[in-house]
Amino acid sequence: MVPTEVEYRDNAELPRDGVVNLYSQCGWSSAEKPDVLLLALANSQTVVSAWHLNSLIGLGNAISDRALLVYYSHLLVLPSYQNMGVGREIMKRLQSRYIDFHQQILLAIDSAAPFYEKLGFKHSRGVRAMWIYDDSDIDTVKED
Repeated sequence: MVPTEVEYRDNAELPRDGVVNLYSQCGWSSAEKPDVLLLALANSQTVVSAWHLNSLIGLGNAISDRALLVYYSHLLVLPSYQNMGVGREIMKRLQSRYIDFHQQILLAIDSAAPFYEKLGFKHSRGVRAMWIYDDSDIDTVKED
């Protein structure tokens, strides 16, 4: 049930206030680092954003080697627009660009895993996600 008034844009200029609002409302700690966040989004190969009445309501991005591998690092939809198909449409548009790639990768919090499974993502066999993460902002991250 995607609202018909939602417009999707590829690599559009993203308003600082709209990005900070989106990340804040979704509980992402990167909202506390707006300059770095905007730089990260600008350096992404692909950003698909969703707009309603000229307001940013969602976005997803992809980082890729442009040949074999793509990593979807962010997918956010304002809470008031969730469960309407906006996130599904953003991911569909992102994945369409990388359909023939050898690996499409993302990290999902446990509660989001069922959403991504519906889009074809599976838990890896014999591979464990590992990272070095600056958790100095951990107190601001929402826990389920």
